[in-house]
Amino acid sequence: MAYRLLYPLRTYLVVSGKFGEEVNVMAADWVTVVSAKPLIIVVAIAPTRYTYKLVERYGELVISVPSMDMLQDVWVVGSEHGPEKLRKTKLELVPAQKVGTPIIRNALANLECRVIGRHPYGDHVLYVCEVVAYHYKEGAYKEFEPKLEAGFLAHIAWNKFTTFMSEYREVQ
Repeated sequence: MAYRLLYPLRTYLVVSGKFGEEVNVMAADWVTVVSAKPLIIVVAIAPTRYTYKLVERYGELVISVPSMDMLQDVWVVGSEHGPEKLRKTKLELVPAQKVGTPIIRNALANLECRVIGRHPYGDHVLYVCEVVAYHYKEGAYKEFEPKLEAGFLAHIAWNKFTTFMSEYREVQ
């Protein structure tokens, strides 16, 4: 598993489906920005995941940014399968502004996305998504810069997670 040499990676929650109908949430580390204008992100999802089926059906998803306070919920949605696992969490799913997929109210941020491309590679499909709306907690960001004390989550390995310290260095 040489891909683990790239860890720790930020952990995100991928929400899929339609609010009030069928919804699933999965944990994902393989999420990144590929364009700033327009804002386009990619996320890798295995076809074996229930989330994959919902993204294929609806063509949209939400990327939510969890905090360390949400760790138990991240573990449940990342280690269990199917939408019934959501009953074991404290995730607050509420309607989004521009997509039918719900956002997670208690997340640090939510990015509403429409799929604009899909590319299978190996055992995952890379979904290219345009961000059509976003929401964030004021206390977690200042002018879009993360405040490290908000507890942004990073995945080390299997059941090991960390957060970022307030220590940082600026390059002159």
